[in-house]
Amino acid sequence: KMNVIFFLLLGAAAAAALDDKIVGGYQCEAHSQPWQVSLNIGYHFCGGSLVNDQWIISAAHCWQNPYSQIAILGENHIWMHEGTEQFMAVDAIYWHESYDYQTFDYDIMLMKLAHPVAINEFVKPVALPKACPTPGDMCMVSGWGNIYTDQVFNPFYLQCVEVPILSNKECENSYPGMITERMVCAGYLEGGKDACQGDSGGPLLCNGELQGIVSWGQGCAQPNYPGVYTKICALMPWINEILSRYS
Repeated sequence: KMNVIFFLLLGAAAAAALDDKIVGGYQCEAHSQPWQVSLNIGYHFCGGSLVNDQWIISAAHCWQNPYSQIAILGENHIWMHEGTEQFMAVDAIYWHESYDYQTFDYDIMLMKLAHPVAINEFVKPVALPKACPTPGDMCMVSGWGNIYTDQVFNPFYLQCVEVPILSNKECENSYPGMITERMVCAGYLEGGKDACQGDSGGPLLCNGELQGIVSWGQGCAQPNYPGVYTKICALMPWINEILSRYS
């Protein structure tokens, strides 16, 4: 009996500690997600993914004036200079012309960096999808999560969590009438593992391809409310058009 109570208390403590970053995840192995970007306006506010040496993909709802922000690549500990970081100015941002800030449909933007990054073991682009993901595929979400907490000066390493792609039916059942063809759900219907505020814009990586952008959800890691991601495979024509027109 005592044992069980002890574990429950431990579980509660762990849940509280993870509340404001990726929920139910773990500290990523350093630089294991070399495409991960931190978008920064004096503090980290959103994630992103490097798709080639001069372009980042993120969520349209993460839009900020390009000149007021920097993109940081090669980052692991968000408060410590480790010598692996590249601090990049943002030249231009193209968000989807059909983006709807109320429904989060077409929640995607492409950010052109002022200069190409130096590709190395800490900074590498991620592959874009050749096909859509299959329900049941295991995927990795990474991010630094919300830093508006009382633990703002604590060590803040990149967090990772693995979640499965859910079927359209499961996604629809969780969010009736709110899921469009540009959205895909990933997570566990029993809850417990999810992205959270501040992970927005970051990668959902499945089988080595970027299949999703952290977009929205009801709370974080709540039962029956999986994370909703922008479905990149459905937006490849737009992505390719922007990249070819403005590169």
